[in-house]
Amino acid sequence: MINPFIGLAGNIGSGKTTFTKFISQSQKWTPFYEPVSDNPYLKDFYNDMPRWGFNLQIYFLHKRFEMHKKMSEIKVGVVQDRTIYEDKEIFAKNLFDMKKISKRDWENYSGLFSAMSSFLKKPDLVIYLKASTDTLLKRIKSRNRDFERDIDPEYLRTLNTAYNKWIDKEKEYPVLVIDTDNFNIYKDQQSFKEIENKILKTLL
Repeated sequence: MINPFIGLAGNIGSGKTTFTKFISQSQKWTPFYEPVSDNPYLKDFYNDMPRWGFNLQIYFLHKRFEMHKKMSEIKVGVVQDRTIYEDKEIFAKNLFDMKKISKRDWENYSGLFSAMSSFLKKPDLVIYLKASTDTLLKRIKSRNRDFERDIDPEYLRTLNTAYNKWIDKEKEYPVLVIDTDNFNIYKDQQSFKEIENKILKTLL
């Protein structure tokens, strides 16, 4: 496939951004990164999820829709750091299940997502970077972002459960699962090359 449209999926701390950087450089694909550093809601969200959960999800949906639309329109290979589908199937739904957003807000969000996603091109491949909660916590601690410092391990665990359910039932686009618990992309170039080759074979 000459110009693939690839989405990188994974929990907080799974290594999506780093993997996006490495694979885009190696394959000369254009990377699109998740809006984190300039996100006006993240810090407030981690301090008070019920108050800011809906606001955060609308912000992500807005930014991811714009990014996805742009990716669909350019004529080069692209790789996206987190997909728009995770916003609904993982993060917004998990907040609803945890009773951090109301049924009214969840239904409003779901309706908006359905309307927006109907205009979007499906990815050629979604790569799910899977990691245990312990691995995620170690990686989050090592990158030392202030707003993630006191992240609840139980929140990460519920997200992992949601990811596994989503991946198991997803049929609209191909999904490749990569277990990253014992994979250090900075130190293990051989494993990275093996993963890269597996991605390219899946795209054929």
